[in-house]
Amino acid sequence: MSNPNELNNEKPISAHPDPEVPNTTHNPNENSVPMTEAPDPVVPGAQRAADPKPGGPKPGDHPAPGNPKPAGDHPTPPKPGFSGPTGSTPVDGELTYDDKVIQKIIGIALEHVDGLLTVDGGFFSNIAEKLVNTDNVTSGISTEVGKKQVAVDLDIVVEYGRNIPDVAEQVKEVIEKEVTNMTQLEVIEVNINVVDVKTVAEYEEDSETVQDKVSSAASKTGDFASRQTDKAKHAASKASDRIEEYNEPRVK
Repeated sequence: MSNPNELNNEKPISAHPDPEVPNTTHNPNENSVPMTEAPDPVVPGAQRAADPKPGGPKPGDHPAPGNPKPAGDHPTPPKPGFSGPTGSTPVDGELTYDDKVIQKIIGIALEHVDGLLTVDGGFFSNIAEKLVNTDNVTSGISTEVGKKQVAVDLDIVVEYGRNIPDVAEQVKEVIEKEVTNMTQLEVIEVNINVVDVKTVAEYEEDSETVQDKVSSAASKTGDFASRQTDKAKHAASKASDRIEEYNEPRVK
């Protein structure tokens, strides 16, 4: 005889069993990912990121505000208006010459003109070791100096017997050469006034050596001052005449 409890635990058998749903069977190993022995495939054209240089910035780093970039990466651009030591940017300004500078250049240059004893009022003669009225190197030389040109007026004493036009031509050539070489100014005019001719003997008599000038300076102070006054008056008179003659500038 069957046990009543066993009968209660048994499921009733249905005359219509539940239909089976296809593909619903679950494999217990389905969710596990199989391990492969082959390495990951290499993608063509792909490159590994370069390792940062030791001490260099790391990816994602940003330079701190106000800190300059490393030298060599980006050279500092030149400042506006500065083109470097060999640049072509001109420096503003002008070069001018005082009259006495040009006069002194002329006076020194005329020392070597053959047949010219002296420039009236001063400077070296071409007779060795002789000085005449050397109190003022530029005495007897007048100049008009512009920014680009020079005009010259001078009084000279020529040695007797010399061809005066030839001496005057030498004077012009020497003045033009030396002034141009030293200043780059154009000599446009040289006016020469011959105030005297002397023999060498006469000139030497009128000449004084440096020692003679020193020893006789005290006794000749009054005469020297008188002569200087006369020269000043003469120069002022000539300057006045030239001002009237040249109302407009001769040079540029």
